[in-house]
Amino acid sequence: MTAMLASVTDPAEARLAAAAGVDLIDLKDPARGALGALGEERIRTIRQALAGHRLSATIGDLPLHPETVFQAVERTAACGVDYVKIGLFPGGDLEATLEALTPLATEHKLIAVLMADYLIALPVLERIAAAGFHGAMLDTADKSLGPLPRLRPAAFLARFVERAKSLGLLTGLAGSLRLEDIDALLPLAPDYLGFRGALCRGDRTGTLDPGKVAQIRDRIRTGRRGE
Repeated sequence: MTAMLASVTDPAEARLAAAAGVDLIDLKDPARGALGALGEERIRTIRQALAGHRLSATIGDLPLHPETVFQAVERTAACGVDYVKIGLFPGGDLEATLEALTPLATEHKLIAVLMADYLIALPVLERIAAAGFHGAMLDTADKSLGPLPRLRPAAFLARFVERAKSLGLLTGLAGSLRLEDIDALLPLAPDYLGFRGALCRGDRTGTLDPGKVAQIRDRIRTGRRGE
């Protein structure tokens, strides 16, 4: 059953999302990139404010340098979040980074985030699973390109979800998703659909709009009942 992920930037937004019944609250700073990282102090503050609620946090738009990524994951995980999201951006050393993260994957739930606006070979999911990652998400790096379904056809998205699930990975689809994208994506059965810009006043760097959060929450719930 598909659940809702909402990205938030501070304790006030986190409490709003929790009160609205968002399933997974994702901590990131949209002003700092696709997976912009919040400071560790703010992550801890939100964790304390939402004790018992499921949280994820990003490590930032980092190049795949094994030591840099390892240290960022370690710092973020130490803040007490349930999932740590790592963007697999092009460049750097993917193989060495996955190898470096394998010991951490035995201690923490790591989520690999693949960017749909770059070339993706789906067999990379096997390498992610072999490294012990808990899940894989598909997102977009350049938000000006529009929503995920504009960048990748439904057949590709379906293959991504199907292959990831066959490997035992938690799955998610995100990337400038809109209210009108929900009905087409729910039949693909990802574990999560992720939102930020569609929940905000103005663009994705604006503040959360409670009405928009409720509207998307209700559309997902209604769609699930209709499956």
